[in-house]
This record gives sequence, C-alpha cells and structure tokens, in this order.
Amino acid sequence: MVEMVLPAKIRKRDGSLAKFNKTKIAVAVEKAALDVLKEPKRARIVSERITSAVLDNLARQRTTHIPSVEDVQDLIESSLMSEGYNAIAKSYILYRENRSQLRLAKSALGLKDDLKLPVNALEVLDRRYLLKDQNRAVVETPGELFRRVAHHIAAAENNFKSAFSTDYVEEAFFQMMRNLEFMPNSPTLMNAGTSIGQLSACFVLPVEDSITGIFESLGHMAKIHQTGGGTGFNFSKLRPKYDIVSSTKGHASGPVSFMSIFDKATGIIVQGGRRRGANMGILRCDHPDIIEFIEAKIVPDRFTNFNLSVGVTDNFLRAVRDNRTFNLINPRTAKVARQLKARDLFDLMATAAWQTGDPGLVFLDEINRHNPTPRLRQIEATNPCGELPLMPFESCTLASINLAKMVKTDSPKTSKAHAKVDWDKLGQVVHWAVRFLDDVLEVNVYPLEQVKSATLANRKIGLGVMGFADMLIKMALPYNSPQATAFAAKLMRFIHTRSLAASAALAKQRGVFPNFSKSIYARKNLRLRNATVNTIAPAGTISIIAGCSSGIEPLFAVSFVRNVLSGTRLFEVSPLFRDIMEKRHIDTAQVLAEIAQQGSVQKINGIPNDIKRIFVTAFDIKPIDHLNMQSAFQRHTDNAVSKTINLPSDAVVGDVKNIFLMAHKLRCKGITVYRYGSRDQQVLSFGYSNSVPPAIAGQLVTAGAEYSGGCAAGTCLF
Repeated sequence: MVEMVLPAKIRKRDGSLAKFNKTKIAVAVEKAALDVLKEPKRARIVSERITSAVLDNLARQRTTHIPSVEDVQDLIESSLMSEGYNAIAKSYILYRENRSQLRLAKSALGLKDDLKLPVNALEVLDRRYLLKDQNRAVVETPGELFRRVAHHIAAAENNFKSAFSTDYVEEAFFQMMRNLEFMPNSPTLMNAGTSIGQLSACFVLPVEDSITGIFESLGHMAKIHQTGGGTGFNFSKLRPKYDIVSSTKGHASGPVSFMSIFDKATGIIVQGGRRRGANMGILRCDHPDIIEFIEAKIVPDRFTNFNLSVGVTDNFLRAVRDNRTFNLINPRTAKVARQLKARDLFDLMATAAWQTGDPGLVFLDEINRHNPTPRLRQIEATNPCGELPLMPFESCTLASINLAKMVKTDSPKTSKAHAKVDWDKLGQVVHWAVRFLDDVLEVNVYPLEQVKSATLANRKIGLGVMGFADMLIKMALPYNSPQATAFAAKLMRFIHTRSLAASAALAKQRGVFPNFSKSIYARKNLRLRNATVNTIAPAGTISIIAGCSSGIEPLFAVSFVRNVLSGTRLFEVSPLFRDIMEKRHIDTAQVLAEIAQQGSVQKINGIPNDIKRIFVTAFDIKPIDHLNMQSAFQRHTDNAVSKTINLPSDAVVGDVKNIFLMAHKLRCKGITVYRYGSRDQQVLSFGYSNSVPPAIAGQLVTAGAEYSGGCAAGTCLF
C-alpha cells in the first residue's frame, strides 16, 4: 500500500506560504453540505467523502508542487460535481463567490487585511486609525497597528521593577488586541507611537467667570480636540444673562451665548482629519439661565458639537416630587435671583428631551456620594458621553473588554451545548487590561501641564466592556429578562473586584496614587494604584473593529444595511443570528429581507419563539428594562455608565418624566433618552414601523458607518 503524501505547504492569495491544513477543506465542504442538506450527519458524510477525494487528487500530484488556495478550491468544486453533489457544489461556488467579492471590496480600500476583519471594520480603521504617509496612503496593517500600540504602551514597564520583561508585556498586550478581546479608546489607537502621543479620550475643563477664563478654556479645548480628546464643561459659574459686568457696567451675555463659541470652534477643529470633536455642556438646575439652556437645541442645527445635560440635585428632585417652588441662584452673588415651580422646570426638561434627545440629566449628588477624593473638591462635570465624572483638568483613558470573547461552550460538538462565562479567561484579561491602562498614564503625552498634574495625582483609569448583548445571546439570556439583569450585576461585580485586585497588586510594585491619603480608600486601608478603575463607555468605533455589540447596549437591529464611509451600502446580519438559524436548519434567505425592513425579528413568521426571546433589539425593550440594566452595571462601576434609553416615536413626554425619576431612584449617575425620529438627521433609520407611512414601508433599516448602538442622534458616537 502506497502511503499518501500530501503537500506540506499551501500558497495563499498574497503569494505567501502557509502550513497545509486538511481540516480546513473538511470544514468548508461540511458547511456547504449542511446549507443544502440541513442534516449534520449527512453533511459530515459528504464532507468526509469529498475531503478524501480532494486529498487523493493532491497526493497524485508531484510532491514538489505547492498548490494554491485557488487550486484546492477548484478541486473541491470538481469533486463535488463528479460525485453528483451538484446542489452542494452550487452552494460552495456561491460561498466562494461571496468571499471573492469580500476580498475585492477590501482590495478596493487599498488595505492589507492580516486579521480577516469585516469590510466596515477595515474602512473604519482606514479612515480613523491606520497610519498614513504624506500622500495619505496607508502604511500599516491592522495587525501592525496593534503591534505599534502594544510596543509603545509596554515601554512604560521600563519605569518600574517588574517580574515581567518589557517584551513579555508587549506580547500580552498585543495578543489581547489581535484576538479582539480588548480594545483601548480611540486616541490610544490613533496616537500611540506617533509624534502626537496623546492617548486619553476624556477631559474636563473648568470655565471661570471672566473673559480671560472663558477664552483660556476655549484654547485648552482646542489643544485637546486636536489630539483626539473630548471635553466636558460645567458653565454654572458664569453669571446669568443681563447680569451686570462690573468693569464696563454693561450686561453679561450668559453661559449659553458663550457655549455657542465653544460649539463653533469645535466644528472648525477636525481632529487630525479623522473625526470631529465632542463636548459635554452642563448647567446646574438652579442657574438663572437654566430655561434657555434646556431649550438650546430645540432650534435645529444649534450646538451640534455638544451633548447637553442639566446638573440636577437631590433637593431639586424632592421639590419636584413635593410640588414645591425652587430657587434659582445667581452664581456671582450667591443670592436668589427668582423662584419657579420645580415641576414646571422638570416638565420643560422632559419636553425638550422628548423633542430633541437633549438635555440628559447628571445627578450631581449621586456622583459625589461616590467621589473617591471628596477632600479635594466636588465633581461638577463629565466627559462628552457622561460616563466619566472628573474634576477640573482631569483626564482619563478608557478601554473595553469584548465580552463576546469571554464565553465558552461545554460540549461544542453537540446540539445541546451549554455556553457560560469563561471566568478564568475574563479574570486574566482584566488583570492585563488594568496594567495596560496604568502603563498608558506613564507614556501619555499630556496636552496641558495642568492636565498632567491633575491626572497623575489620581491616576484614574476606566476599564469597561462591550459585546454584552452578544454574550447574553450566546448564553440564551433575553436582554429584557430579570435573569439578564441579575447576571449583569454578577458579571460587573466580578470585573470590579478583579480590577481593584489588579490595581492593588500594581500599588505594591509601583506605589499608590499620590492623592491616596485624601481618598476614601485610605480609611479602608485599601491601597490602590488608581483612584477609579471601571467605566462603561459607549465603545462605538472600537466595537465595530472588534466585531461586537457596543458597550452594554442591546442589538439595534438583527439585519440591516450599513452606509459605509466610501458611500457604498453593505448588507449586514448578526452573525449570531445567522449561526443559530443554520444550526436549527432554518433557511435564513426567506426571512432576512423581511427582517431588514424592520430590524426586529419579533413579528417575523417562521422564527421560533425561543430565538425571538434572545434576539431582542433596543426598540423591542421597555424603558424600565433598559434602566434596570444600566442600574445593575452602575452598582459595581466606580465611575459612571453610558447608556441610552431608546424610546419609540409614539412615546409621550410623560414617559420621559418617568424615566428621569426612576433613573434617580435606581441610583444611576446620569440618564439619556432618545425618542426615535426626534431629529431629522439620525444615524439609524427604520424602514417599517407603525408610525412610518405605508409609502416608504418597503425601505430597509439603515445605519451610519460608525453606528454600533445607543443614541441614534449621531452625537453620542465619540
């Protein structure tokens, strides 16, 4: 008997050589067979038969010949047809053609995809992150980007005595990113290892009540936006409109007028040609100009570079509940300027939010109940999306763990496989992620000396999560179930506990943060390297790169069309939905087009109820379930949680008021609502709903190139 001699290598499409792997042939044939036969056992038999024929054919060729990928695929096609499997051959040919079109689309971008990422992920990388030469030609691959970041951040290890070599740490950082298990915030991906070197996403700047102070803050904002950061401001120190200006005896123009200058400047400064800047504007509920602030975005196209939030207090909300009057205080004199009914002001907040999505609410007292350094000062502002309460001049670097990669299956070969959290893996990733973020603080190039001083005094970091909705789907937990809410609390408790442990371990090696003696941890004798460790950010573009759902948001659609940055339109389907439908042998082609008209599967015939239960989208979920999820994560997050409460177009103002009050009761640190259709230009559009005219009901759900969930208004994508 002659021994079968198979080729040792195979030539890839780019001309490089790789180790020949016969398993890939078997998997490809079985997938095509299963698509046609719908029976796993028969598909496996076909796969074994065809794989044997292909290998036999390869073995008969000269052993010095190195086959190409195309050669092997041609053999698979001919073997299927010669064995009489014409329908399976057709399925395989279609799959091959689809892959070819995908490669063509990637080639059109001029990118070398060394990580096999989706087209839209590559285009986002091309537009925002990959390094370019003077002619704006891309000069690195996605893998090289992650290597650049890992190498630069790991250099911080040289500042300390460590049990690990710098090379070892670099490889650990690189593998987390390469495997799409962990992703740092955008400025780190953009600027690590470059001449800019600014790695933080979140900043808060003070605004003092003087022309000098206001324009000094404007200049600071410009520097931060140039380097890729976003800024938050509390304008409550500015004297109200028509108040006296002592130097000229004239009248003040008020905080809202000065905010417009910040807004216009932001629109002019494009961050390195890669994205626009973003701001958070906050005004206290007791400022005399609060009504003008609340109504600031009711006029279309005003403050397009700002998210707005009212800084509300416990005292104000008590006045709302008791239907009492409320004092507005002039910040210049600290005297009562006027009184009004608290409920009238609250109703105005809810009406404006119902109409435009702004303002949100920031619960100042709740934030300061959890201030890690209360002896320094109160916290008055947050970053653009509200998840980072910071003191003046503080900055913070964020990162997110891809929870979709933290799930394992007990019995992967059976139809009754049970998925569960891989707690050991998650704990390891948390450990390295905290180290990564602390290292960022060491190598960061700070845009202002005040920022450097304030940031390093507290060393705040913000490790969060993304892919939470994907994790729930894999575990067959409906997002809007009590079980999912309880699981979220358990999950975040674990992450927070491990994050604190990692920070404590670093403190033993590197020392505590300088303001430790003035912190709440000193009384607890909990020696930490970082004043805060966890934040739940939107994780917008980085979740697209990682190929997962954004932050802790539910899916925004199961099937939809994406308007990619090049102007083309790509049809996208949740990979998890496609997989589960294939495992159930349900023909997805019959339902995908219908789903793409609605985004949701809830009213689609032919989809089993248990699948409908786990594939719930943002607008399938009741506001209270959104809120309960936000609260569950907030209980174990020392910073704050960015989450949008999505409302259908037929929601009423009373719904918004109830959400605002319930969010405070559930001890959230802030709240944002968005009613579908409340803005003319939004990044998510449904082709069909009860409120859409029948004439356009046949349109498909469309999403913007960088939309991954959450606020559909387009201002929360930072």
